[in-house]
Amino acid sequence: MKVLIVEDETSAYENLKAILMDLYPDIEIAGNTQSVAKTAEWLQERGQPDLLFMDIHLSDDSAFALFERMEVDIPVIFTTAYDQYAIEAFRVNSIDYLLKPVKAAEVKRAVEKYRRLDRSDISRYLSRLTELSPSKRGKERILIPYRDKLMPVALKDISFFYTNDRNTTVYLKDGHTYPYAKTLEQITKELGSDDFFRANKQFLIRRDSVADITIWFDSRLLVTLDTTTPEHLYISKNRAAAFKEWMMQGE
Repeated sequence: MKVLIVEDETSAYENLKAILMDLYPDIEIAGNTQSVAKTAEWLQERGQPDLLFMDIHLSDDSAFALFERMEVDIPVIFTTAYDQYAIEAFRVNSIDYLLKPVKAAEVKRAVEKYRRLDRSDISRYLSRLTELSPSKRGKERILIPYRDKLMPVALKDISFFYTNDRNTTVYLKDGHTYPYAKTLEQITKELGSDDFFRANKQFLIRRDSVADITIWFDSRLLVTLDTTTPEHLYISKNRAAAFKEWMMQGE
C-alpha cells in the first residue's frame, strides 16, 4: 500500500508515519507534502498513490481546494485538529477522519475501513467530497482556542476582527473579546464569506455590525460599529466605492 501524507506540521507527520509503519510494516510512505499547491504538483508529476492522508487546514488553503483544482480518484482519510466541521458529514461523505492527536487505534480503524471498500464505494465517497468544502457549505462558526478549551463562536455573533500587526483579537457583539492566532489575511481566506469586509490593515468587519457611516473631509469614510473599537475605523478614499457596494449587497 502506497500512501501520501499531506500534513504541514512536522510533529503530526512524524507521528502518523510512525503509527502507519508500526501497524503495517510493508507500507510505503511515498512522501509528505505541506500545501495544496505542492500536493497537486506531486500528484501530477508522480501519479496517485493508493491512499491519501490529508490534514484539512494546510499552509496555503483548505484541503478541499485540491479537489477543485484537479481530479482525485483515490480514497482520502482526513485529519484535523479541530471539530469545526460536522463529524457526521465526515462519516457520510469521506472514507474516514482522524482527530488530532492521531492515535494508533483510530488509524487502524480508518485503514481497515478503506480496505473493505470496493471501487464503487470509493467513487461514491469521492463524488461527494465537495459537499464538505467550506466554500460550498458556507462556514457558520469558527473555533477559538482559549486557555485549555476550543470555543465555538458563530460568525453572526462576531462584530469585527482587529489586528495591531502583532496580535489579532476577535470582538463579539456582546462585548467579549478573545485573542485569535491568525492574521486578517488568513481569516479572510478561511471565512470565504461576503458578510465580512477588509476595511483596512487593522479591521475585518461584519456587514450587520455597521451602525453608522460618516463622510470625512478627505473623502474617507468614518465607520461606527455596534461594538466599541480600539481606534477609529476609517475606509480610505480608494476603498470607499467597494465598501459602499458591499454594504448595498446586504440589503
